[in-house]
Amino acid sequence: MIGLEVLYVIGGAFFAAISVLSARDASNPKRWKNTAFWGLFSASFLFGSHLPDLANGLIVIAMVLVAGVGGLGRGEPRTTTPQERAESAARLGNRLFLPALAIPLTALAGTFAFKRPELGGLVDPKQATLVSLILGVFVALAIALPMLRARPAAPLQEGRRLLDTVGWAAVLPQMLAALGAVFAAAGVGAAIGQIASDWLPGGSRLAAVAAYTFGMAIFTMVMGNAFAAFPVMAAGIGLPLIVQRFGGDPAIMGAIGMLSGFCGTLMTPMAANFNIVPAALLELSDRNGVIRAQVPTALLLLLANTALMYVLVFRF
Repeated sequence: MIGLEVLYVIGGAFFAAISVLSARDASNPKRWKNTAFWGLFSASFLFGSHLPDLANGLIVIAMVLVAGVGGLGRGEPRTTTPQERAESAARLGNRLFLPALAIPLTALAGTFAFKRPELGGLVDPKQATLVSLILGVFVALAIALPMLRARPAAPLQEGRRLLDTVGWAAVLPQMLAALGAVFAAAGVGAAIGQIASDWLPGGSRLAAVAAYTFGMAIFTMVMGNAFAAFPVMAAGIGLPLIVQRFGGDPAIMGAIGMLSGFCGTLMTPMAANFNIVPAALLELSDRNGVIRAQVPTALLLLLANTALMYVLVFRF
């Protein structure tokens, strides 16, 4: 049965290839730091399930030390020139969108197909979406390589170019999601729930909803990731107050709660891969320019999500 372990191996193999390519790139003045960083990340994917927690923790600490002392470098992967890309885009036109569209279409089709009884035992039903997403990547590669007349190593070199540009921020979502699990295990959610119960008006549904949606946004701003904030806020306010005390629908609570958290993502530098990296790629003079442009929209969306939550969560 195909499950998470297979996906971990695929991810680990990719990052291992990035590590090897980095080691061979003499144009990168920090190539050995890049090699070590992506090699450690690869090890966490390939062997993390078989290592004790202490060993996994040491791998994470080693990655922080490698990236924190001087940062990672940028090499010059053997890939196409900007002129060649412009010529290819002019030749292919809208067909360039086919590989990109293949990924979500395959993920959607696989999510439904792998849960059918006749395919039972092939894919873990709980991981059908993730398996289908990875399958979609391979389908996209099968379409893109002959269409673009690219070498088989081109996807790896392009992946390395992107990772060199983004740097350590590429792993930030995974790290922050793990931090959310740590916070939940440490009882932060229970502490927040106790504070909310003590300070919120006892019979006010609106107060509970506002505390939950605004709390999701604020915690996301602190932690940089709505997935990290969700287990804390759901355990502290969402489940005990909105669902259990007032009888709200847990599906709506979770969905709109995540959207509220994403509003916080738009307003924080902690979400470096969304807000800091684009500023660096665009070479903006204001490193927080992306955040400044997003704040008004984020606040309006947060108010809209709060209203939607209040109207919908208690009616289904």
